Amino acid sequence: MTGTTPSPAASATTADLTEALRREVPSLRVDTSGGRRAQYAYDASNYRVPPLAVAFPADADEVVGAHKVCHRLGVPVTSRGAGTSMAGNAVGTGLVLDLSRHLRRVLEIDADGRTARVEAGIVLDDLQDAAAPYGLAFGPDPSSHSRCTIGGMIGNDACGNHSVRYGRTGEHLVALDLVLADGTRAIADRDGLRAVDEAGRERVAQLTARLRGIVEANLAAIRLTLGRIPRQVSGYQLQHLLPEHGFDAVRVLAGTEGTCATVVSATVRLMPKPPAALLVALGYDDVVDAAEDVPLILKFSPAAVEGLDEAIVATMRHRRGAASVTGLPEGRAWLYVDLDGEEPQQVAAEAERLLDELKAAGRMVSGRLIADRFERASLWRVREDGAGLAARLTDGSASWPGWEDAAVAPDRLAGYLRDFRALMADHRLTGVLYGHFGAGCVHVRIDFRPDTDDGRAAMRAFLTDAARLVVRHGGTLSGEHGDGRARGELLSVMYERPMLDAFAAFKHAWDPQGLLNPGILVDPRPLDADLALDTGRTTTPQSVFALLEDPDGIAGAVGRCVGVGRCRSHSGGVMCPSYRATGDEQHSTRGRARTLQEMLRGALPGGWRSRETREALDLCLSCKACSSDCPVGVDMATYKSEFLHHHYRWRPRPLSHYSLGWLPLWTALAGRMPKPVNAVMGSRLGAWIARLGGVTTKRSLPAFHGRRAWRRGLAAGPADATSAVLVVDSFTRAFRPELAGAASRVLAEAGLPTRARGDICCGLTWITTGQLGIARRVLARTAAAVDTPEGGPIVVTEPSCAATLAKDLPELVDSDAARRVAARVRTFTGALAERVAEGWRPERVPDEVVLQTHCHQYAVFGAGQQRDLLRDLGIEKITEATGCCGVAGNFGFEHDHYDVSLAVADQALRPRLEAADPGTPVLADGFSCQMQIEHLVGDDRPGATHLAQLLDDAQSPWRT
Repeated sequence: MTGTTPSPAASATTADLTEALRREVPSLRVDTSGGRRAQYAYDASNYRVPPLAVAFPADADEVVGAHKVCHRLGVPVTSRGAGTSMAGNAVGTGLVLDLSRHLRRVLEIDADGRTARVEAGIVLDDLQDAAAPYGLAFGPDPSSHSRCTIGGMIGNDACGNHSVRYGRTGEHLVALDLVLADGTRAIADRDGLRAVDEAGRERVAQLTARLRGIVEANLAAIRLTLGRIPRQVSGYQLQHLLPEHGFDAVRVLAGTEGTCATVVSATVRLMPKPPAALLVALGYDDVVDAAEDVPLILKFSPAAVEGLDEAIVATMRHRRGAASVTGLPEGRAWLYVDLDGEEPQQVAAEAERLLDELKAAGRMVSGRLIADRFERASLWRVREDGAGLAARLTDGSASWPGWEDAAVAPDRLAGYLRDFRALMADHRLTGVLYGHFGAGCVHVRIDFRPDTDDGRAAMRAFLTDAARLVVRHGGTLSGEHGDGRARGELLSVMYERPMLDAFAAFKHAWDPQGLLNPGILVDPRPLDADLALDTGRTTTPQSVFALLEDPDGIAGAVGRCVGVGRCRSHSGGVMCPSYRATGDEQHSTRGRARTLQEMLRGALPGGWRSRETREALDLCLSCKACSSDCPVGVDMATYKSEFLHHHYRWRPRPLSHYSLGWLPLWTALAGRMPKPVNAVMGSRLGAWIARLGGVTTKRSLPAFHGRRAWRRGLAAGPADATSAVLVVDSFTRAFRPELAGAASRVLAEAGLPTRARGDICCGLTWITTGQLGIARRVLARTAAAVDTPEGGPIVVTEPSCAATLAKDLPELVDSDAARRVAARVRTFTGALAERVAEGWRPERVPDEVVLQTHCHQYAVFGAGQQRDLLRDLGIEKITEATGCCGVAGNFGFEHDHYDVSLAVADQALRPRLEAADPGTPVLADGFSCQMQIEHLVGDDRPGATHLAQLLDDAQSPWRT
């Protein structure tokens, strides 16, 4: 679309910009490092656009100052929240303003007036938490609610899962506090625009006059073209400036994608929460059948009607286990229908009536009411993770956005989907469908090949045909994600020239120099320009890890990250503890993945020796939570180990890599003379030795035990070489040898006698410090030592060691023995769960426990493995500290990481410990978790215990 907006000047350099900002806005934090620019070159779209610099304004004055400098220098400005845009509208070539870092406060809640005033960078979930005590909520709820910001929602006019009831973000806006391109402050409300101060009065008056002139010149086109269907987000929504709508400046700015003004704060309308709600899950043979039933369902006034197909469900189960999706009725496509009302009985009766009518219609295969809150949470998580789950399917194939947001009227949805699937077939493409079916909005990720010339040509051809198709069905290119770089070029398919010219005039009125998010909507960049996978890379670096699910090796593995940003959430799951501690994109799983992608692309100097990449990975705790919580299965712990291996190869390492990385060796030596070693380590000399080894002196180091101490109290085991093996790991042998006897006795009592082995090492400490050559040799010896063709289970007392043997062993050692051993590995919890399934129960268990599940156990063996077992054992109340403990092996013992380690513990573990009764047992199987708990509680209460000790008569602390 060509209009009157000039292209921004490109003459200013990074040095020019940073020098001007330093001089004129000295308090503004600006980062021009290669690593930071790498992290902000991407959002959740197909595009890569490195900025000149990234800034983190702390208040509106700094936003104003940054705009004034950029306006004078001709530098583009892109405002950014969580950076989860799928259309490419959160990346730009100039200065990126990250409003999510500091501008995230709730300024005021007016419960009587049902409004809230918030800064633009506040995360939606944080607003919801602030409004909840008043029985209120913000209506729109995108699936990214745990990390998306209000500013981003305004920019896209976002909707969400309950848009059938609550509509678009713009409908819930009362007023916006704006900064214009030249730094002018203004307020937009339902009655128009006004200047914040006298200095901006003339500029705002001129802007208002120009906007009125644009509307008056295009009255007929606006009335006939815009606002035809509920989800018509494409283009600018000029209908809100019509005389009959009262020159509504707030509504017209919703969906402008940061191209007209920067929002620094907003006053939003809140809604009362319905007293009763019920989820109805409906199964169908096909998504088209599901769409056919949408008009019937809408007659029941649901709050939500969400759809998804079987590929997303299969991916969720593949990645997180069968138990991750429970409660779905029979079918290969599903609708989630949320009904609400004043009384639970009335809602349930309405749900039953809905099921009866759907059965009569004959398309529904099965349906059920979901009353259990765990099942509801499980099902909604599948839908909320749809974009990520659809990005990397069970067969390893990738799919991409680009046509992920089209919408039609709900009564035309089935016909559109039928024709759309035929179009994909014609283009020999496949897609994964999900979306807001009740609003006619379809999200789909398609198996484009944007990494080849032919693939890019095919993508362009399909997108052009898809635009024509949705227009024929009376629909819109975008329903809530915005047009961005992905669809801006296609607006000419949807709108006639007069409307495009009106859009251009509207943009120019706000931003005469074209500096605000250029290349979006007006004078758009070609849809196949700036594609991230158009790399030109011809070689793929070799990795030590086999990366069995990534045939493209390390490049394909780090390329899993598509930017959906679940790692930026502060609640739910465990990922990402370091981001939750710092709030810095660099310390999120996504930020690290993007940095690695740029390193492998060759955009960061040094390759594997890259300083920027090392800094981005430094605060990664190697907790592995991302491998489970990330919808696309990014495993940053593995990638960090791979990087450290190459980065320090044939070079001196950090001292902690020798002290903590070689811990199995040091514990073996200390076990020969534990008393003198403990005496030394407890003295001033020991503190000096710890500092020399890069170990913090703020923690008490555990005492070493003799090398044979772990053998005491073992239950008599069988001599049969094919029997079960109990692996007594290095941590257990050296620091908690009494655990070996407890585990042996409990397993024997449960009907699983074991042979205890104390000569086994998993190599974990060498893996986490990137000493993969040593780790591989250690693991090869371990596999050879315990491999038997028909051996029983290998039970490992330490969860992190069990996870290493189950996952890392076959990725580092390519042998049948390694694969056989990995398949036999069980955590102590897992082995006991198998016995419980056979009918075993302990005689007594406590009524209540506080539970800290080890992150590696959570990631590799399932988030609920330990919780489910405790429930099956009869423990009635389980208070779970859902999150990383913060020690994570060597991380929390390293001098430079101590403060972050405690900040991570503050997220979940410390609050649960402080709230618990001192007599309540604290259960933590991981040695590092136990060390953190002991450090946190001090002498105030007993420390943590292993499940084996909890169940063992001889050691159970709750029975004493």
